[in-house]
Amino acid sequence: MGRTPRRRTLQLAAVLSAAAALASGCGGGEGKVAAVPEVPMQQDVGAGEGRLDLVVWAGYAENGSNDRKVNWVAPFTRATGCHVAAKVADTSDSMVALMRTGRYDGVSASGDASLRLIYGGTVAPVNTGLVSGYDDIAPYLKQQPYNSVKGRMYGVPHGYGANMLMYRTDKLQQRPTSWDVVWKPDSPAAGHVVAYDSPIYIADAALYLKAHRPDLKIRDVYALDGEQFDAAVELLRRQRPNVNQYWANYLDELQSFKSADNYAGTAWQVTANLAAAEKAPVATTLPSEGATGWSDTWMISSKAQHPNCMYKWMSWMATPRVQAQVAQWFGEAPANPKACAYTARGFCATYHVGDPGFYRRLAFWRTPTKDCGDDRGSKCVEYSRWAEAWTQIKG
Repeated sequence: MGRTPRRRTLQLAAVLSAAAALASGCGGGEGKVAAVPEVPMQQDVGAGEGRLDLVVWAGYAENGSNDRKVNWVAPFTRATGCHVAAKVADTSDSMVALMRTGRYDGVSASGDASLRLIYGGTVAPVNTGLVSGYDDIAPYLKQQPYNSVKGRMYGVPHGYGANMLMYRTDKLQQRPTSWDVVWKPDSPAAGHVVAYDSPIYIADAALYLKAHRPDLKIRDVYALDGEQFDAAVELLRRQRPNVNQYWANYLDELQSFKSADNYAGTAWQVTANLAAAEKAPVATTLPSEGATGWSDTWMISSKAQHPNCMYKWMSWMATPRVQAQVAQWFGEAPANPKACAYTARGFCATYHVGDPGFYRRLAFWRTPTKDCGDDRGSKCVEYSRWAEAWTQIKG
């Protein structure tokens, strides 16, 4: 990859803890589904206002201060006259809170935050016709449940990745083809399983049940009715004795795989790359059931003081060269496949860029709400219950 990636530490237990805000934004009290606030969409882009205030994940707005060779902010300023001030947030919950102040023009929101921003009226729909390079963005990242509502895009897809199954090749002699290895009590990895430390991990259990318990009729792992949710929670309780580590910081997981404390579990590809670079015998695979995943989106504030600069930024961040820079520094797949012409050899193959079939097998993170999003109406289990159950599961 050329250098050590700077993948953020997502701590979704904190990220999604604003359940009340979510309920008022997307839950629609009294069993009703909330309407999306009417926020006007920008119709043209004029001269830049000279400034741009962003809320970002660490590594998304590099200006050379961390590594003088890693800088896509200064060239943007030279090209547009927009001086960038970036506020780094460590959780999606922080991003939502900062954006609600109205002080920032845009944000690099993950799927668990974006619906809160949309239904809260904090962000505006994006006129994608004003974003140069938007047509080059991978189609499977557009018009998704986490970045659009009723056919309107609320952002520009940026970077994304899968929650892969990583395993020690010296402990598991055969390449796992199923998530059985982390869920079965008699798994060869029993007692050495690693799991993601977040209520959103309940979706991983639901994903497994979707394939192995057809009687539950699970269609969407983030839209679980009472019976489906209870089944996922029970699976996690049965798994608990075999889990050796719950991780929120990928560096903790990296260390445990290097030391052979853990044999198998959910991981990001960047973690596997780092482990392999340090001579740990690890590999990743996408099991037959598929996997969960994450996708980030640039969104513009409904109160943006510098909207022209924000649109210029979204266009800038969609260009192939910049996409390549960010992807390699951060450790993710670029949303624009043309970035692969500027990445290190093998990088895009590792992240399955240009492989829509691979990413169609992923269920990208999305905040659970009462609204099932289908003919069941508002009968699904919202996040507050996911959080309560997760606390009980871990004990």
